[in-house]
Amino acid sequence: MAFPEPRAEVGQRSVLRAAFVLSGGKTEIRDKYHTAPVKIAKAFQIRRQLAAIVMDVSPGMLEGDRYEMEWTAGEGTHVMITNQSFMKVHPCGDGGSASLSQTFRLGAGAIVEHMPEPVMLYKDAAFRSETTVRLRPGSVWMQADVLCPGRGLRGERFRYREYDNRLSVYAEDELIFAQRQRISPEYHRLHAVGSWEGMTHWAYFFVFSDRVDPALIERLQEVIEAHAAPEGHPVAAAASTTYKHGAAVSACSTAAWPLQALMRELWDAARDQLLGLPPLRLLQG
Repeated sequence: MAFPEPRAEVGQRSVLRAAFVLSGGKTEIRDKYHTAPVKIAKAFQIRRQLAAIVMDVSPGMLEGDRYEMEWTAGEGTHVMITNQSFMKVHPCGDGGSASLSQTFRLGAGAIVEHMPEPVMLYKDAAFRSETTVRLRPGSVWMQADVLCPGRGLRGERFRYREYDNRLSVYAEDELIFAQRQRISPEYHRLHAVGSWEGMTHWAYFFVFSDRVDPALIERLQEVIEAHAAPEGHPVAAAASTTYKHGAAVSACSTAAWPLQALMRELWDAARDQLLGLPPLRLLQG
């Protein structure tokens, strides 16, 4: 009996680490380290806040690629982190996958707003994402995620192999939130009643902090109810509290851009309600 050849090691590991400190009343990068193909392409001040833009100089994540990112926000810092374009995940062979691991460590009173561009899963892609957040008293962490089912114009909608997304949030050493979303289109009846039905794109907006109160949840729900979905692209969404110190919004639609518009409105509302700050516009720095 012939045994199959062992699978060759493919892909590469890329590391990005950055630490932020408060200096002279403004947030600055104290330390940073990266290995190709990811790096911080640009960091700039917007009032007292620092914006950091991550660049991936590759065509996207390939089979076996492992991105590891560590963000440390020191006491009293305020950082907004985003990336330049969609995170594209290319086809992976049987048993292979691409992975992203992110850790956010926030000091007392630190604020991190993580607003990446959507994830795009190509045909036969398998992607695993794991995010860990560690909060201290008074710190605030926000994140918006949008998931695309593939390149629709190429007939790739729901042709990816697997999407496995995990989020764990700790307040001090207490686990206060854990979520896992695993989608295997080949095996799941995504279009069934009570599942995704006619929707194709999914999004989440999260806020975690000991500052979260019922007023924030009410404000987010008001934004959802007032949101005007574009013609031809219905948007369904709802806000809820989490077990402790958190607010979560789940939303779905038939394209990425209507969800991005809703995520922007929720983000603006959270900044106003929780931080007393106006909307953040990178081009107006």
